[in-house]
Amino acid sequence: MDVFEAVADPSRRALLEVLAEGERTAGELVATLPRLTQPSVSRHLRVLREVGLVEVRPEAQRRIYALRADGLIPIDDWIDKYRRYRTAHLDALEHHLDDTSRRTN
Repeated sequence: MDVFEAVADPSRRALLEVLAEGERTAGELVATLPRLTQPSVSRHLRVLREVGLVEVRPEAQRRIYALRADGLIPIDDWIDKYRRYRTAHLDALEHHLDDTSRRTN
C-alpha cells in the first residue's frame, strides 16, 4: 500500500486530521472515531505507520502517535502539479476581469 491508498480511507483521513492538531494517545484516537472499535483504529494506525504518515513512541504504558509531515511529501508533490494549473487559471481570470473593468470604465 502507498500513501495515496492509505489516505483514500475516510477513517484514516480523520485520524490524520486529529494528529495534525498534535500528538495523541491511542485511547484518544479511538475516542475520535466512536463508530470504530479499538482493534479497527489500531489497524488504521498500523497502515498509516507503514506508509510513513504516522510515528509512534512508547511512554510508560501508553503509545503516543504523531503525524510525520515528511510522509506527506508525495501527496504535496502530486498536488503541486495541479496547484500550478489552478494558479495559471486564476491569473488568466484576473487578467480577463481587469480587461473587462477597463473597457467598462
